[in-house]
Amino acid sequence: MAEVVHMIDSEVFLAFSTYATIAVLKMMLMSLMTSYFRLTKQVFSNLEDTALVKTTEDRKKLVRVDPDVERVRRCHLNDLENIVPFVVIGLLYALTGPDLSMALLHFRVFVGSRFIHTVAYMMALPQPTRALAFGVGLFITFSMAYRVLTTALFL
Repeated sequence: MAEVVHMIDSEVFLAFSTYATIAVLKMMLMSLMTSYFRLTKQVFSNLEDTALVKTTEDRKKLVRVDPDVERVRRCHLNDLENIVPFVVIGLLYALTGPDLSMALLHFRVFVGSRFIHTVAYMMALPQPTRALAFGVGLFITFSMAYRVLTTALFL
């Protein structure tokens, strides 16, 4: 038990906590951004979301698909698909006792790649910008997973 307490008190764990928090906050802000786009563009996904509009006919017109709202929503979904695995695998990685400089490299590059991915997605930058940012983040997560597996299972 003392070993686990020591690992949690380590600089690597504190670094992980910092970068995981940044990534999760960024992901949470994407949901606010989706809401902002829905409200400013008057685009809703459900009829009950239009409760403040008086007539049913006007309410039905607001339930539609908008390309800008969908872009933000897909960006948020991509965050969900990538940041959650980073947090889980990153926690296990931090508990394997990696070198601080290597751990910081992993954490910083992942978080940076997610911010670049978001900018590329929201500004509709030409490919392969978004794909490279996605691939870098995925590579980092797989790299940490490899470390966890080779440490825990002695592969």
